[in-house]
Amino acid sequence: MKKQFWTLLPAAALLAGSLGMAGSAEETYTIGICQFVQHEALDAATQGFKDALTERLGDQVTFDEQNAQGDAYTCPTIVNGFVSAGVDLILANATPALQAAATATGEIPILGTSVTEYGVALDLDDFDGVAGGNISGTSDLAPLEEQAAMIETLFPDKESVGLLYCSAEPNSQYQVDVVTEELEARGYTCKSYSFSDSNDISSVVTTAASESDVIYIPTDNTAASNAELIGNICGTEDVPIITGEEGPCKICGTATLSISYYDLGYATGEMAARILVDGEDISQMPIEYAPAFTKKYNKEICERLGVEIPDDYVELEAE
Repeated sequence: MKKQFWTLLPAAALLAGSLGMAGSAEETYTIGICQFVQHEALDAATQGFKDALTERLGDQVTFDEQNAQGDAYTCPTIVNGFVSAGVDLILANATPALQAAATATGEIPILGTSVTEYGVALDLDDFDGVAGGNISGTSDLAPLEEQAAMIETLFPDKESVGLLYCSAEPNSQYQVDVVTEELEARGYTCKSYSFSDSNDISSVVTTAASESDVIYIPTDNTAASNAELIGNICGTEDVPIITGEEGPCKICGTATLSISYYDLGYATGEMAARILVDGEDISQMPIEYAPAFTKKYNKEICERLGVEIPDDYVELEAE
């Protein structure tokens, strides 16, 4: 897949652009935001999106921001409300929100963010980096082979890796499949441990922690929302955790290869401005990817578990 990289523009440039291209000062835009669940990564993506559009449009843009609180069945209710209200654009933050929005409308522009793999999320055959129709957005996909390599670097003497994820999130399954293949090629024994929702996560994590030398958690919204519970259970077994993004790593992980979700949301806001103000055709807009990934570690947990961290890792800021 050919990836499209983006560059953040300074606020001054955005403001200057708004004067030259925004059109009539009387023209206003209403954006519906459906965020799947509240946790650090998705919250940051939403904020970055709003900041980018506000810097470009000022008081010409208003947001109807709603949160499904982790209930995938609430997402259709939210986006159907946006459709009925005739919003100008929908931001779908996370895969369940994107899937609901895609079902709800084929006319209103939809931008996803915090979505790992659009081909998987939208069940697209021969996905080539452009979703087509009324959908585009940004992806939080990190280099999965590098996450697997991180496990090999930090835990060369470990043998078994438990991959923990929510079975209701198709992009989590995708990440687990790729990382499993990468780890097995490096000689690790891998076993997947899936939970259907937050109700059975405790029992699944308990089993995974008792049977694994290392736990890997992909970018998974349900897991991120239950990071403290996961950390408490794995902590009793002294099992280190590698996470797909830094939010849960701050709570329960040893290390992560992560992106800035604020920057990801900001880039999505820039895409929205190009659609609404500049008239860019969303059907031709490639999915955009983060340009940089950072190796980060949780100092407190690493010291407790005796994990030695290479010099090229950055310490995570405390919660």
